Amino acid sequence: MIGRIGKVAVLGSGVMGSGIAAHLANIGIPSILLDIVPRELTDSEKKKGLTLEDKVVRNRLAAESIEKLKKQKPAPLGRKENAQFIEPGNMEDDMERLAEVDWIIEVVVENLEVKKKVFAQVDEYRKPGSIVSSNTSGISIEAMAEGRSDDFKTHFLGTHFFNPPRYLKLLEIIRTKDTSDQVFNFMQTFGENTLGKGVVEAKDTPNFIANRIGTYGLLVTVREMVNRGYSVGEVDSVTGPAIGRPKSATFRTLDVVGLDTFLHVAKNVYDQVEGNEKETFDPPQFMKKMAENGWLGSKSGQGFFLKKKGENGSEILELNYETLEYGPRKKLKAPSVQQSKQAKSKEEKLKALVYANDRAGELVWNILKPVLLYSAEKATEIADSIRSIDLAMKWGFGWELGPFETWDAIGVEKSVKRMEEEGETVPAWIKDMLTSGKTSFYQGYDEYYQNGEYVKAQVNPKVIHLKALKDGGENVIMKNTGASLVDLGDGVACLEFHSPNNSIGLDVMQMINKSVEEVEKNYKGLVINNQGKNFCVGANLMMILMEAQDMNFPEIDLVVRQFQKSMAKIRYSAKPVVVAPFQMTLGGGTEISLPAASIQASMETYMGLVEVGVGLIPGGGGNKELYLRHLNKLPEGTQIDLQSIANTTFETIAMAKVSTSAHEAQKLGFVRPQDGVSMNGDHLLHDAKRKVLYLSESGYQPPKRDAIPVVGETGYGTMLLGAKTMHFGGHISEHDLKIAEKLAFVIAGGRVPKGTKVDEQYLLDLEREAFLSLVGEVKTQQRMQHMLAKGKPLRN
Repeated sequence: MIGRIGKVAVLGSGVMGSGIAAHLANIGIPSILLDIVPRELTDSEKKKGLTLEDKVVRNRLAAESIEKLKKQKPAPLGRKENAQFIEPGNMEDDMERLAEVDWIIEVVVENLEVKKKVFAQVDEYRKPGSIVSSNTSGISIEAMAEGRSDDFKTHFLGTHFFNPPRYLKLLEIIRTKDTSDQVFNFMQTFGENTLGKGVVEAKDTPNFIANRIGTYGLLVTVREMVNRGYSVGEVDSVTGPAIGRPKSATFRTLDVVGLDTFLHVAKNVYDQVEGNEKETFDPPQFMKKMAENGWLGSKSGQGFFLKKKGENGSEILELNYETLEYGPRKKLKAPSVQQSKQAKSKEEKLKALVYANDRAGELVWNILKPVLLYSAEKATEIADSIRSIDLAMKWGFGWELGPFETWDAIGVEKSVKRMEEEGETVPAWIKDMLTSGKTSFYQGYDEYYQNGEYVKAQVNPKVIHLKALKDGGENVIMKNTGASLVDLGDGVACLEFHSPNNSIGLDVMQMINKSVEEVEKNYKGLVINNQGKNFCVGANLMMILMEAQDMNFPEIDLVVRQFQKSMAKIRYSAKPVVVAPFQMTLGGGTEISLPAASIQASMETYMGLVEVGVGLIPGGGGNKELYLRHLNKLPEGTQIDLQSIANTTFETIAMAKVSTSAHEAQKLGFVRPQDGVSMNGDHLLHDAKRKVLYLSESGYQPPKRDAIPVVGETGYGTMLLGAKTMHFGGHISEHDLKIAEKLAFVIAGGRVPKGTKVDEQYLLDLEREAFLSLVGEVKTQQRMQHMLAKGKPLRN
């Protein structure tokens, strides 16, 4: 009986092995990271008088990998301290320790014979009932299990993570004919609920699902580029967000992945297929030449792109694949590109390009068409459903729409007609679907086409779709242009922002006030969450700037007062308010989170009070709330060092520190130890709802309005001294110093004696006055304008 996974052994400490160990560490699952024993001493080891028999030498490869995890970017670890959950070892001395673990995952070199030798050892040392899996990116799972014991075979399967494991959601699980249903079902549930992955069952075919379709699509794009004379930069300019793909598009993605890795994955399919498909998976000669030259991409410093310093600073050059020389990066300019940018929906964007009669339209059609047809041809061979293929491409390659969702977006009937007119062979099952009167692959939110009918998708009950709840209108309690209050069931409501970029304007503030009042009367509690790209990137900066430029400061004062009152509504609500932030949660987004009864954060939550970047300080109570967070986290009876708390708060806000994870948000004080962290972002709303119910059932009482001790005038001087030292050293500008002065004054509580206890409203008034004085500064308005225009801060 499989109960839980309490400890794991990871065999292989390379990029993927150590990355998987880091992901487990972020969850709090300890692992033993094993690698081969080095055959030679390093110069450093020789100087220390070490020998090949010393444990520190024998464990060196795994130990070095753990150290690298602390320095890598993007960071594999939620916080560096998580590395304590990973123990280094080696595959000669420590194989007996496999008996300690519940899951053994192999991540050694992609060679079948090597893997079989490793599994023979695993079979010898593992405890009966422990799960064993391979992270292979495409070698047959069935072949790896040959010759192993019956218990090994029933507990063996493929678990293909995508790199980097922390950030890419996809986990492909591949069973063999002997894998028990219990093991498979357990790993699927564990993958979703504990590892936080999007789990897809893949069949035991070359490269499984995502790499099979993704590699095919990349090679088709390369061939279209060569055949039609496009440049590397031109292709990337239209194969990214324009068609619902990541910003890295095609060739930047290849540079990030590494050309050597890509060529290996392509060869894996090439060696196992025949005919036209085999030819497609044979990369062009120039790519092989690049690999020979060591032009592998980011890890080698050059690939399809090269960053070079010139007279006007750094510039990015693109590779000319004919001459293998670098030149200025080009963009594809065509009417359809502009039309696509102006389109409002994903469907309109795609159609604007796909059906355009220009160079951009031809490129997009000629690379999408073969991918759609190939996905349809291979659908039953590589997966159990078209939905699995779509999810794999979205979770593994970052596509907004999977192949069959893309087909629906551009119109199945229209595109199939065009394909046939161009002499393409459309799979019979699609023609049968159209003949039967079904003109799309999907129907509603959770039904997809399979074997002649629409079938309901099996969805984890922890996944709540706000849009699905709102359709029909019966679950919408109230709404305005900026937000909606939605009934989640079980007496819990959800306030969802849907303003542009989920920014905070008067409409959102109005809905916060009304929602809290409604919940206090008729519900058990409130969740504040949305399912946009980011939780909230702050206040409506454009509105504030326009009012400031019109010298309409009474209006700005009114807005800030309203924002502070809305935050007080959240803080002192009679019913628990749980905020569920994710991704970018900046400025006002963090200010909304801080006063809540509890936070349920996604692991990937990037929180920070970043207002200094636009020449301001937080205006909605963020300074006061962060100060209180640090003050209240001290155990009762502890000697309070007010100056230390004020300094920490000042430094966090003045330096606009942003967490790189929910765990780091805890270190910075934005998230408390008792707040929750959801590994699976799709489960965030469900987890927040459960937290509301728990607080409600536990007899929740709002906090009391206690007086707040401050450091006063002497503390203000201490904070200011640090800022002036940085200014004298040339590290901050004169305007930075002015902002720091205002911020220090607010946190210090003004010109009062140290230790004075002040009212909360007093601190809010100081904060609002400082905000208003800064917003009237020309240099602040320049910073705001620059941020709106360029999307990055101005140092003036």
